[in-house]
Amino acid sequence: GFMFAFAIKAPLWPFHRWLPDACVEATPATAVLITAVMDKVGTFGMLRYCLQLFPDASTYFRPLIVTLAIVGVIYGAVVAIGQKDMMRLIAYTSISHFGFIVAGIFVMTSQGQSGSTLYMFNHGLSTAAVFLIAGFLVSRRGSRLIADYGGVQKVAPVLAGTFLVAGMATLSLPGLAPFVSEFLVLLGTFNRYWLAGAFGVTALVLAAVYMLWLYQRVMTGPLAAGSEKITDLKARELLVVAPLIALLIGLGVYPKPVLELINPAVANTMTTIGQHDPAPSVPPGTGLPRTAEGPHR
Repeated sequence: GFMFAFAIKAPLWPFHRWLPDACVEATPATAVLITAVMDKVGTFGMLRYCLQLFPDASTYFRPLIVTLAIVGVIYGAVVAIGQKDMMRLIAYTSISHFGFIVAGIFVMTSQGQSGSTLYMFNHGLSTAAVFLIAGFLVSRRGSRLIADYGGVQKVAPVLAGTFLVAGMATLSLPGLAPFVSEFLVLLGTFNRYWLAGAFGVTALVLAAVYMLWLYQRVMTGPLAAGSEKITDLKARELLVVAPLIALLIGLGVYPKPVLELINPAVANTMTTIGQHDPAPSVPPGTGLPRTAEGPHR
């Protein structure tokens, strides 16, 4: 019952259907509140309640939950590629990201849980930045349709630049904060279920497709009719976005202070639920023997 409720809130595939509609119908500020803050109640609840109150049940259902999470990672990225509505596209990227977070929690490795906890924070930064900048853009043009835009960087270079940084953070570009958390999640997943980790890596390619396509259609190319009225970010808008961009860059370069806060809590959780990191898993056919001590080099 707890897991079902938190899966809806997270949102974990296939309980995700409410999120895209909510983000499209809400104002950009409300969409930020939903995806960057409120949805984390679901994943935090999984950590604090599902794992710690029901460790045996969580271990029993671990393969199923990790499978659903990885399906959500791929599903969210694939569906995002086909979206015509800018806000709906960003919402589907969040479904993919939450799949990573849930997978990291339930593989029950220290790397996975550290990555998931950090990912909750980093996702809040990147998604808030993307939704806010997209909201500024929509308020100027009056349309959410990607096809109505083009060449925005010619008339609003600062807006385009901040959107580029936030978008690159969304696809986990190295040097930006989400890369660190996503790398830890994938590392922890590979150590428990190498096949799930391999499928998770494919989402990185899909993320590059949907985000670079969005930027190319909206910000580059010839100036679309109606886009000439778009103005650059105002000082108060830049004041809102700049701290998010600074944190995305700062934590991407130096995540140690946050990880030092997270790692002791993760170690305590692993002890409470009676889990230990497995030996590194080795895909069959590599020629490396699979032993309790891990592969021999």
